[in-house]
Amino acid sequence: MSDRSLEQTIKALIQQEGLPETYARTVEQTILPLVDHILALHDAEKRPVVVGLHGAQGTGKSTLTLFLREILVRHRSCPTASFSLDDIYLTRAERQGLAERVHPLFKTRGVPGTHDVSLGQRILAQLRSAGPDDSTPIPSFDKSRDDRVPPDAWPVFSGRAEVILVEGWCLDARPEDAEALRSPINRLEADEDPHGTWRTYVNEQLKGEYRNFFGQIDCLVMLKAPSMKCVLEWRSLQEKKLARKTRSAPEEGEVGTGAQGLRIMNDDEVGRFVMHYERVTRACLAEMPGRADVLINVAEDHSLGLPQFRAD
Repeated sequence: MSDRSLEQTIKALIQQEGLPETYARTVEQTILPLVDHILALHDAEKRPVVVGLHGAQGTGKSTLTLFLREILVRHRSCPTASFSLDDIYLTRAERQGLAERVHPLFKTRGVPGTHDVSLGQRILAQLRSAGPDDSTPIPSFDKSRDDRVPPDAWPVFSGRAEVILVEGWCLDARPEDAEALRSPINRLEADEDPHGTWRTYVNEQLKGEYRNFFGQIDCLVMLKAPSMKCVLEWRSLQEKKLARKTRSAPEEGEVGTGAQGLRIMNDDEVGRFVMHYERVTRACLAEMPGRADVLINVAEDHSLGLPQFRAD
């Protein structure tokens, strides 16, 4: 990296995110080539492009999204917006209603069916068609309170976005065959979804509105975790970081609600929580690497490999 101002931006982001100084090498070898790939796609399409960033919990999607956005905006003069599938979760009250209508497991956020996909579609449409003086509020979700942030507190993007980064753990997931749904793959499915009602509904969601939303993606980037075991460990680490950030971690063995009503999970709760994601995560790990436009392998220590660009 020869651009002094770019080096300063990277250093500031590394410090802000609490990353090791060696992450600067990751930026140079992995992130900057991805920036160039995105810009080349935008130049070829001559229109706003949507870049989907897929990765299981803990793979570093949010960090990658932050670096891509900041570099594109500050150093490539490319107006770039970003949001996560997490930001368009249904509200806690809406998920409670879904749990009562369809299956109790839908009270827990995460799986397809627990997002407001129509809201995501509207955000994409507004960002791509906005005029210079238009503003687009970007949804936000507060995981510590397990509920969506009130709309008047959403961040606002001004003007038209030339690049839109959308990240999520199940982004562009494909439905499974009905036969694959017959047998439970973990204790949660066996004990709490013995008839397959919940997992079948999740699978059906991936055939409908989610498929239309994912169809907006122009470039799919996959951050590939090395194993499901790593996903569990990384998700537990995320929760511990959230606990430190909010300074309201539950004591060992307590139910995951800390001071001020904040919802922090202990290790047992994290284990059960990740079981909600396991089926779709395993399916994506098996089939998505062969079709992703860009594949980035994530090592057990969270380091990112070199981007592998799929030849058309």
